[in-house]
Amino acid sequence: MLVVDHSNPMEVTMHNTQRLRACLTITLLSGVLAFGNAQTLTWLGNLGGYPNSGARAVSPRGPNGISDGPTVVGWASSTVFYDHAFRWTPGGGMQDLGTFGGNWSSAWGISSDGTTVVGEAYLGFHPNAFRWTVSGGLQNLGTLGGTVSAAYDASSNGSVIVGTAADSSGNLIACRWVGGTITSLGTLVPGGTSIAYGVSASGNVIVGGATDASGAMQAFYWTSTTGMVNLGAALGTPASSTALGISGNGNIVVGWSENTSGVRRARRADLTTSMVINLGHLGGNWAEALSTNWDGSIVVGWSKDSSGNLHAFRWTSAGIEDLNVSYAPLLSGGSFLIKAEGISPGGRYIVGQGYDARNGSYESAFLLDTCVVHNGDVDENGCVDDADLLAILFAFGTEGELGRVDVNCDGVVDDADLLIVLFNFGTGC
Repeated sequence: MLVVDHSNPMEVTMHNTQRLRACLTITLLSGVLAFGNAQTLTWLGNLGGYPNSGARAVSPRGPNGISDGPTVVGWASSTVFYDHAFRWTPGGGMQDLGTFGGNWSSAWGISSDGTTVVGEAYLGFHPNAFRWTVSGGLQNLGTLGGTVSAAYDASSNGSVIVGTAADSSGNLIACRWVGGTITSLGTLVPGGTSIAYGVSASGNVIVGGATDASGAMQAFYWTSTTGMVNLGAALGTPASSTALGISGNGNIVVGWSENTSGVRRARRADLTTSMVINLGHLGGNWAEALSTNWDGSIVVGWSKDSSGNLHAFRWTSAGIEDLNVSYAPLLSGGSFLIKAEGISPGGRYIVGQGYDARNGSYESAFLLDTCVVHNGDVDENGCVDDADLLAILFAFGTEGELGRVDVNCDGVVDDADLLIVLFNFGTGC
């Protein structure tokens, strides 16, 4: 037992310092343990109907910001056994966004700030594009004079929404909605069809697919300056192609191209350099890139294996990886990931569809949190040193998808992250 001479101020001070350090250590360790399993796989469930659902897009933010995020959107079987659009948050679970009076709806996209959900909902027997917000609920965005439309993506703040809508002749035309006003983006050829699938964070660059003179679908990008530009030539003049996503900064386009033999490959095109990359595959003859992060450095999608089974993939400069292999410890009982359909701007969260062995459904929405808790070695050089400490200090107070400076994966660089670095300072050096 430690006996302290309370008549000696120096001894009392030293004792209090030791107690404070011990308390900080316990607090720190408790925090680390609380976030120690930050890499998680969450099966999102359904809306009360069949055990079927799919997640299509994710924002790192929740109703009140980073603190209660992320927010996931997609579709799920409802209590009336029709698929309905949903919005999911960790605190609120899965919310049914409803329809326009028809039976069916589906959410395709969400603004990166988490405030605006877009998709399509049936009005009678026809799907119509919708925008959903907490304050405004489900809003019909209208058409170009026809009966159908769909919204697939939104800019960072939700002010620009893109998709497709039928004109008075029934032709589907790529379009955008700004301030509630719909505008046609045109086609590649007169009388053709087009669909816009993705938009940059600023709303200035839009991508999708449009029919060419032969009637085949070809990838395109659109700006107010260039109009609609065929990306087919940049992709090697494929038999067909489609652009399904664009990076937040508007530089990188992802999608697929298919040759005359029916081999489909995931592609990544850099609009600033015209460089196109084949992202590879997981053994089969089909792969599609579906989404990418802010700067295009991470791409997600799906690929067939040599047996024809679909596997969710992630691509980085290191190459393509099967998410079922990379995150095998999170999968149990035979569950596996089929498609990675969306990724958050910072690349931390991936959503999609997989097989949930618990209910036997091959259509189960999932949320994968890839953040890794670590000991403070921010730059991963094996040593917790000055460079790591400075990285934390320069990022101190920031929140969001911050990468390794968010040491404990709680979405903010704060005292807890700093303490982890300080207590591990010198480790591995």
